[in-house]
Amino acid sequence: MGPERLLRRLGLGPVAGCDEAGRGACAGPLVAAAVILEEGRAGRISGLADSKKLTARARERCFGQIVAHARASAWVAIPAAECDRLGVQEADIQALRRAVAQLSVRPEYVISDGFPVDGLGVPGLGMWKGDAVCACVSAASVVAKVVRDRMMVQLDAELPGYGFAIHKGYATRLHQQRLEELGPSPQHRLTYANVARAAKVHAS
Repeated sequence: MGPERLLRRLGLGPVAGCDEAGRGACAGPLVAAAVILEEGRAGRISGLADSKKLTARARERCFGQIVAHARASAWVAIPAAECDRLGVQEADIQALRRAVAQLSVRPEYVISDGFPVDGLGVPGLGMWKGDAVCACVSAASVVAKVVRDRMMVQLDAELPGYGFAIHKGYATRLHQQRLEELGPSPQHRLTYANVARAAKVHAS
């Protein structure tokens, strides 16, 4: 029996899952999502899994199903500058809170991936590898990843040269090379060590 079904049997439904994408990136926003799936067969999303285990095409397909058929879904983006101002941990927590608060259906319980999130207004649980074992958390991970990837593709068109559409803001070899050549953009997180080093070189 999955954790959502068990919680519903205990009278704690509806159950929301929440997760984020972009926490480890050095450029672009941090995106958090929250999802409440329908109960039973209506809530089954074909091919749903942890977003990291799905291809881009599979994520897009699942995203379409989630948005169309979930009982409720919401997402929030925290810009790079706000991630710098708050610190990534606080930005993550605030994004998850905001995503849950924006759900059109109020959950009675929230499962978050990895660590518990306080300040949700309802009971919650942080579940290790929640995006792999809990369907609503898997759905939230897919929504957050797809929304953020689309944003990074748009940023690539606005800020050509960095390769955002390829590496999605993570510190790959290509990204670091472009960062050192061009210097940080307004979408880079200046509190990250590799970005700070590039900024210092270009300021000298």
